[in-house]
Amino acid sequence: MLPSDLKPEQFNGYPPEARKLVTGYVGALRRLPLSFVPSLLREVIDYDFKFPPERKAIETELENLNSLSPDQVKEWFPGFAQISPSTKLEHADWVNSPGLFVEQLSAHLWATHQLDAFRKAAMDYASRLQAVAPPEPPPVPRLGIAVIGQGATAHDEPLFRKLRAHGGYFSRVNPENGLETLLNAVAARAKAHPAPYRHWYIDGGQEADHDPALTCVSYNALEPVRTALLHKIRGEIEKPGMGPETLRTLLAQMRPVDLGMGKAGLGKAGSGRAEDEVLDRFQVKLLTEGSGTQIFSTTFAQWAARETLRRAQPLTLLVRFAPRQRQKPMNELLSASRPNADLDPAGSLVDADMGSYYTYLNQQRLSGAEKSSFLVWFEGQNEALAIGPAMPRGTQSSSQTDLKQLLAWVS
Repeated sequence: MLPSDLKPEQFNGYPPEARKLVTGYVGALRRLPLSFVPSLLREVIDYDFKFPPERKAIETELENLNSLSPDQVKEWFPGFAQISPSTKLEHADWVNSPGLFVEQLSAHLWATHQLDAFRKAAMDYASRLQAVAPPEPPPVPRLGIAVIGQGATAHDEPLFRKLRAHGGYFSRVNPENGLETLLNAVAARAKAHPAPYRHWYIDGGQEADHDPALTCVSYNALEPVRTALLHKIRGEIEKPGMGPETLRTLLAQMRPVDLGMGKAGLGKAGSGRAEDEVLDRFQVKLLTEGSGTQIFSTTFAQWAARETLRRAQPLTLLVRFAPRQRQKPMNELLSASRPNADLDPAGSLVDADMGSYYTYLNQQRLSGAEKSSFLVWFEGQNEALAIGPAMPRGTQSSSQTDLKQLLAWVS
């Protein structure tokens, strides 16, 4: 089937909000190349489980496609129109399984040497779309906070080396009630600017007491889910003929219910909501799409912060790194028999230091980056670094201060 053959009733298997949305744009989809439409439908089919910025992006894209004249369609999609899918792909059920189609199309493009042409077509389209629908600035400047080094007392190399050029380094920060101060600050922002999924607290270990106004995800709260996932992974890799591509496809199809979420409160991760399928789906993707998020807490925290910034585009984000387990043979790590039995605080500090830098870079990719602020603190210690529009770059201070003052300077 080609996009020109699409009919509204073919989307009856979509979740209700996605079905209602896409059936209003069937006419626009009929005019587009087969090499493009399934990639869009892969996003549309999950519309019900996406964060508000993602929903708005899908709506904007569909509305723009609907507004294009026939000549503009030719102007926007010449690269995609030249891509030749196989006959097998044309007969695939790409309406109801767009994700699987995209995987199979990728393999076909690679085998037929069309991958570079497809990539160029996708980049040209993305540039055009961004030009006509640029991202909106946030209602208030964004604030990112990273708390690193839990359980560590010293370090061999200077901290925040990659961040120092962007802000001010402080060596005499009073650590008393530091985490509480930071959590109170992000809670205050959440109450001052209430909006769903715009204020986050991510913890790589056991989450601290926090205001329910914050959307919270934590590594420890997801332990039953991680254990269930590792059990499924072990069972699959032991099957004859199981390869990485098949395992990846299996993981991509995982749903919260497959991992016990939504049963007896599992998977809610302190979200403050009785039922939250959007957050549950997000957490499943953190564990099924991230490499190492199932077994290393520092990897989980870093990836969760990255995906939160990319997808939810929060106004406030606090990510707290916790000690991860030491590196061991993969079979032992996958066993999940005694997770975190042997922790490595010193090595985790190194991981978290780099993780905080990546978190800052990902925050800077969002709209309003020139006005955003970022703070990283060595938990329980007197070292911190602050970045903000009014904070001089590449500076150092040995004056006595505290985290409340630093927040006031960068906010």
